[in-house]
Formats: sequence, structure tokens, C-alpha cells
Amino acid sequence: MVSIWKQENVCWRIGLCSGGEAFTLRMGDGPRELLAELGEAPTAEAVRRCAAKAVKTARELGGESALLDAAAAVEALGPDGLRALALGAELALYRQETWKERKEKPFTLYVTGTGTADAPAVLGEAAALVRAVCFARDLTNRPANKLTPALLAEEVASAARRAGVEVQVLEEGETRALGMEAFHAVGDSSANPPRLIVLRYRGGAPEEAPIALVGKGVTFDSGGYCLKPGKGLPGMNGDMAGGAAVCGAVLALAENKVPVNVTAVIPAVENRISRESFLPSYVIGSLSGKTIEIGNTDAEGRLILADAITYAIQKENACKVVDIATLTGAMAAMLGGVATGVMSNDDGFYAQLEDASRRSGERVWRAPDFPEYKKLIETPAADLRNTSDGCGAIAAGMFLRAFAEETPWLHLDIAGTGWAWTSPKEYQAKGATGVGVTTLYELCKNGAR
Repeated sequence: MVSIWKQENVCWRIGLCSGGEAFTLRMGDGPRELLAELGEAPTAEAVRRCAAKAVKTARELGGESALLDAAAAVEALGPDGLRALALGAELALYRQETWKERKEKPFTLYVTGTGTADAPAVLGEAAALVRAVCFARDLTNRPANKLTPALLAEEVASAARRAGVEVQVLEEGETRALGMEAFHAVGDSSANPPRLIVLRYRGGAPEEAPIALVGKGVTFDSGGYCLKPGKGLPGMNGDMAGGAAVCGAVLALAENKVPVNVTAVIPAVENRISRESFLPSYVIGSLSGKTIEIGNTDAEGRLILADAITYAIQKENACKVVDIATLTGAMAAMLGGVATGVMSNDDGFYAQLEDASRRSGERVWRAPDFPEYKKLIETPAADLRNTSDGCGAIAAGMFLRAFAEETPWLHLDIAGTGWAWTSPKEYQAKGATGVGVTTLYELCKNGAR
């Protein structure tokens, strides 16, 4: 956690300034000095990335502590500059959870030059967000044998209870009794039984209906009988990044006591191959009553999300629904790791998401949902088909839209942005990015105004 400056004994003094592009180091007998320039017209994203680069450099050069001067960021952007600096610097210090015998030494970070009486509150909010993002990263990076659906439920429930959030974990008997056949079509393929995790944060007025955040929680995705190729299997332990994101957002909202009501629904399953596995050509039911023809068992995420969306609307009385998932390779191929693909049935709700995206620094891009695209998922055998012959990312969104029905809905496909394989931003590390946590937090926070 970034602390306001209280002592002199640090390894590095780091300054940020605007007006150029230099990145300079000075070595002396006392603390080493590092100066990173923000450019002529700094943005919050520039502050995040610059602070992250500076702190990473200090750590990589063997430092164990640093004093970070926030004056230039605060002068340029006010409290938003301080918040961006703290987020960038702290997220840059993230280290993936490890089971190695030797652990890295911790790095202590202080900040000076805050220039505002609101600094403790700003830094406190930023620290809560950092913890939430890092929690999401840890869950998403965790090996599949250490995060089955039951273990995911335990981790999420424990964190939520510490934050004062109500938790309900529905086991397989309960979800089967509800009629969640689409959820069980996937979950029954594994000896590790599924769980439906529900978090209820009630910071708003008691009579206000909650915003629902629905996150895909596939703790490992083999593809089922439509088996993924060998090179496609590494990283499939992270197919629950959407579930991790919605949990992180709720934890940050609770810790910062944001006055809003939010329910998170995480359908947690493994998609494996067994004698109980579903097969292409199956026609299955769903909690909504709609029937689904299975075209591909590797299009499993939309099945569990369909039942979870219906659950959020029918059982939790959600007024708006956001689903987030590492859903389609088509979206990742189209947008790469730069932007999250979005579909929506409500222009005003999407505008709120765009505003949240600008504040979080996580880019979004809206894909079309023209009525003609409904034909992609039509079939004579059932109400819907879970795959299409083309436009895979849009077809997946149109499938989920059918279950949102008239409820304002956003669909975030983070298949490209949930992981940073090659060139992470300065405040990311290779592996899980924790994408979605800050954007969902800002969306819900804005909804409280």
C-alpha cells in the first residue's frame, strides 16, 4: 500500500514531471534518484504508466523502497492524478502467486507532494482498488488443481465475508432443483461439482433494485468433446477471469462503502470430458424456459452465463445486468489485448460504461447487434443454438441478449484483455490482468449518483 511520506530512509527518490520524454537515473552516496517525464499534456493513463515504469525500474535495480513525488501529477490532474499515480505504482509491484520455496522481498512505497487535504481518502480508495485487482489476478492465475469450483467458492466467500458482503453458495442439488439445466450441462461433465456463487452488497437504499454483475467462472476449459488443441489448453485455468472481476469489483465497492446495491453472480464449473458430458446435437433446457441446441461443447461459457443472467433477473430482481467473460477467440482476434468488446441492448447503459471506461483507463469497443444477427443462432430444433457459422463474437452476444430480454444489459468479452501474454502495460505483469475490476467499480459507483 502507498503511504504518505513519513521517513527518510529509502533506496530511491522518484520524481515525475511534465514537458519531455526523458527517463533519467542518478546514482549517488544517498538514495538513488530517478526522474520520469509525463509529456506536455499528461492524462491519467500517462500518469499510471509513467509511475508504474518508474517503480518497476527501481525494483528491478535492486531497491526495496522508494519515495514517489506526486506533485506533477497532482498539479496536472488534481486528485485524479494522485489516484492514477497510486494505482499505477502499486499495480506495477504485483507479483504472481507462487509455490516456490524462496519468496521475493517486499517493496515499500511512500508518496509525497500530494498537495491536497483529500489525499488520505484518495489513496485509500486507490489501495482498495489495487487489492481488488490483485485478488482477481491471483484467482485467475491460480492452477486448476488449486481452484476447482468448490475452492473458488471458498476463496470468494471468505474474501466477501471479510468485506462485510453477504454470501450465498448454491450447491448442485439446489441449482438442479431450480431448473438450471444449461448450467448443469457444463458442470456435470466434471467430478468437481459446480457451484453458483452469489454476493450481495447493499450500500444503497433498501428499496433500490441491485445492479447485477455476472461473471463467467469456468475454472478449467478443456473444450469438452469438442476438445481444444494442445496449444490451446495452457491458460484455460484462467477462463474464470470474468468471475474474478465481478468479485473484485464488489470487494472494492464494499471496502470504499459506495452507496449502491450490487449483486454478483458467478456460475463456477469445469468443462471436462466424461460419460456425463453433453455432446453436439443435444437439445437442453434452461432456467428461463428457453431450449438450446448444442452445436459445440467449447461454447460452454454462454450456457452457464445464460442461466446466471436469468437467475440475477428472476431471483435477485436486478434492474440492470452486466456480464463479463473470456468468451470468444473471435473477439480476441479482432481487438487483441487493446480493447474489451461490448454488446448492449441499451444506449444509455452503454454510455455509462464508456464513461466508466474513460475513468478506469480500460478501453471498450461496441460491436453491432443489428436484428439481422439473430439469424446466426436460429435453429429448427430449439429456441436457440449455442454456436453459429460465422461472426462468432457477435453470435455469442446475441445468444446472451436473448436471456437478458428487456432488462438493460451489457456484455463484456475480455478474451483478449483478460491476459497479457507478450507486451503487458507497465502496471501489468504477464498473465492475468484483472481487467474489468476498475471499470465495473466505476460503472457501479457512477450508478449510485
